[in-house]
Amino acid sequence: MSSILEKIVRHKRGEIEAAKHRIPRVELEARLSEVPPPLDFCSALTAGAQQDRVSLIAEVKKASPSKGVIREDFDPVMIAKTYARSGAACISVLTDEHFFQGRLEYLISIRKAVSIPLLRKDFILDEYQVLEARVAGADGVLLIAECLAPDRLVELHQMIESLGMTALVELYDKKNIPAVLACHPKLVGVNNRDLNTFEIDLMHSIEVRESLPRDIAMVSESGIFTNQDVQLMRDNSVDAILVGESLMRSDDVAMAVKSLMGDQLAS
Repeated sequence: MSSILEKIVRHKRGEIEAAKHRIPRVELEARLSEVPPPLDFCSALTAGAQQDRVSLIAEVKKASPSKGVIREDFDPVMIAKTYARSGAACISVLTDEHFFQGRLEYLISIRKAVSIPLLRKDFILDEYQVLEARVAGADGVLLIAECLAPDRLVELHQMIESLGMTALVELYDKKNIPAVLACHPKLVGVNNRDLNTFEIDLMHSIEVRESLPRDIAMVSESGIFTNQDVQLMRDNSVDAILVGESLMRSDDVAMAVKSLMGDQLAS
């Protein structure tokens, strides 16, 4: 685990304990019956692959530890509605507050405003966060292999699936492929950013794709900025891309989506 991940995980554990004191787990469990059933996050992405298209997970993201504030005029609901109108298959919502200036409340508000699947993107370490995600209206939950012991990864994956959501299991280091495959995932994400150096290499996704069974859908994450990048992913059997920074920096988010995706958007 990189030093930045270690720092984030330590802080996150404290956040989780504080949240459990504010809202006990039993209270979250009682709210599950009040939430509409989750949408099929994975199918929303693989529909594009059946038409030789790459699907877009567009990210609502205000800031990051490496880049600081990405968008000053940050209106998460407006951004999400623009993504949905512009052809995104799914939306990723950053909910980490301390490092990414996200909030779980953003996910709740966005769920009320759009009808496409939503991903809770955070550093998920505990079942409590999975319950939070479902109660907030998430359809998918990110799990990061670099943050979790292999058995914990499997446990959290099983819980996410048991609640009807989709787990997007992310890795960077190829040595974590066996732990990821032990989950029997439907959806795997590959981070192109080395969390030790923050360098980006899009070929990393292509190399990992070759090590994954073809029946597992794959998402390429980080460093995708141009339509040429998108075409590279399509030509190498990548099913979907997760893009935040390049879209969030644009003055015209809808035009940025169109420029990025080109003919990869559903008509």
